Amino acid sequence: MYACEAEETTGRLWLWVRQTAREPYYVCGGCGISVRDVHSWTERRIRDLPWGTWRVWLVIEVHRVRCRRCGVRTERLPFVTRKAHSTTRLEAAVARDCEAAPVSRVALAWGIPPETVRRMDKRVLRRWAAARPRTPRRYLGVDEIYLGKRDKFLTVVSDLDTGEPIWVGLERKRETLDRFFAEALPPRRRRAVRAVCVDMWEPFMQSLRAHLPHARIVYDKFHVLRHVNDAVDETRRAEFFRKGGAARGLLRGKRWLLLRRWAHLERDERRLVKELLALNRRLAKAYLLKEQLAHLWDYTYEGAARRFLTTWLRALRWQRLPAFRKVAQLLLRHLDGILAYCHEKVPFGTVEAINGNIRAVLRRGRGYRDHQYLLLKVQKATAEHRRSLRAA
Repeated sequence: MYACEAEETTGRLWLWVRQTAREPYYVCGGCGISVRDVHSWTERRIRDLPWGTWRVWLVIEVHRVRCRRCGVRTERLPFVTRKAHSTTRLEAAVARDCEAAPVSRVALAWGIPPETVRRMDKRVLRRWAAARPRTPRRYLGVDEIYLGKRDKFLTVVSDLDTGEPIWVGLERKRETLDRFFAEALPPRRRRAVRAVCVDMWEPFMQSLRAHLPHARIVYDKFHVLRHVNDAVDETRRAEFFRKGGAARGLLRGKRWLLLRRWAHLERDERRLVKELLALNRRLAKAYLLKEQLAHLWDYTYEGAARRFLTTWLRALRWQRLPAFRKVAQLLLRHLDGILAYCHEKVPFGTVEAINGNIRAVLRRGRGYRDHQYLLLKVQKATAEHRRSLRAA
């Protein structure tokens, strides 16, 4: 530093700095080699971390050098990102605040425009992502998140080994997933994929069959059970309107109690469920069928799982439960993808956990229009969570 100026009215502190080496050398901004031949230089103002209540600005000399490989190029500075107007340590400090607060609040605290804060945070996240090792993608998860009436759906592709999203795209069409393979998974990296966990959305299936013909397609257990829960709820509503008097009063408000797994109920809740099922035979059959089907994913061998499902379907044949007949037709149409879990034990809960992380980041940031920025935020949050779990 060879000069300093303080502006008390604006609270700014200006520092003029330059290299002090006797024989200075510079780094080419193109290839990164050391260069001493200077073509020209100019002053550049960049913002640094504050000193107390003073907002610090650095005035530095930026040189254009003659590189024998690249020609005339601007030098590379180790503490400033190319074309940025802030130091990397200031960007890192702002990005740390963005992990726990929305951009608007961070911008107000630092006295920086919100769009500048967003760009700084994104640059830090990109540097963090670029420094991470690339691992082969063995198990993928494909799911969608409903964003609202404006943006509709967001398709999320995840790496189930690391538990992190690797790509997001607007809408849930075949073209959306085709774009993932074109942008994020080239043909040479697709050979490592062994299985894909996906719901039963046909456009996704068409894209997966076209790009990953060798990989097993495993249908998400929770999406299958959601259809079973819908059948239980439809049976409950039908019995609610069919029965009258005291039965209606007992069935009213018991929806979530009947949809929860028996193993997850407390003692008082189990007693209440027993009373409800004792009063209505059809509802008892529907609840029993739901509990039985959940054990399908406990099997290791495909033959045993197929026999279990055949027995379950036979038990359903003589029951007067039209909602479950629709479920039976659904299971028969997607039988291969359901039984594929016996060969590839993909972690179903990881997909739902990733969706939960994305919703948490969306709430914390009050929404994101830049989906690439959202992807980087969720990747960083997931990686930090996994690191804290390992440390504990």
